[in-house]
Amino acid sequence: MFKEKIVAAYEDLADSYNALIDHKPHNAYYDRPNTLKLISEFKGIHILDAACGPGKYAEILMEMGAIVTGFDISPKMVAHAKERNKNLGNFFVHDMTHPLDMITDSSFDTVVCALAMHYLEDWNLAIQEFHRVLKPNGTLVVSVEHPFFEYLYFKSKKYFDVEPVKATWGGFGKRIKMHSYRRPLNECIQPITSNGFYIDQLVEPKPVPEFEKRDPRHFKELNEFPGFMHIRAIKR
Repeated sequence: MFKEKIVAAYEDLADSYNALIDHKPHNAYYDRPNTLKLISEFKGIHILDAACGPGKYAEILMEMGAIVTGFDISPKMVAHAKERNKNLGNFFVHDMTHPLDMITDSSFDTVVCALAMHYLEDWNLAIQEFHRVLKPNGTLVVSVEHPFFEYLYFKSKKYFDVEPVKATWGGFGKRIKMHSYRRPLNECIQPITSNGFYIDQLVEPKPVPEFEKRDPRHFKELNEFPGFMHIRAIKR
């Protein structure tokens, strides 16, 4: 039932999410610039956009010369990704709790997974599959909600547990109950380092100046305490 609630929320949110994603501050001026900084090459590079949403990352990556394949668990999000990118790229529906059987080994130079891993209770299978589909020395770039922020936000009493949590989102035009999993820092690191990667960079990002023009309150907060965390890992 937990997964079904996540899918239902994104199906309900897909249209407004797609309409707002270009300039939604936390996405456009906090997550995306800091994630893109961790991708060292674009032109001619094969990139897997895991949990691609409405295809905004794919749009940017292809504009920079990358060859992009993307998937998402939400059929409506995949439909938006296809429409946004006008038949460029390859997009399909897929659930990260299942193997990427449709993708052969060593197919991609880079895997990007932005703000999606917290919907998985167990990261191991997804990380193993990212490792499998990456070429030797391939790069995994992940952004997640910062574990310290989540611990405080959800008023958890069990820091070391991976626990289901829920929040009400109001920033996409309607109020949506969103379910996810809160986890400690170790549970963000260990599944990566235990499944064939070494961590090259771990970034506690700050928003870019454009954020302040659209949301000065959160701009100030994010310059005082991180909301997200970004990791770049290299396939060993």
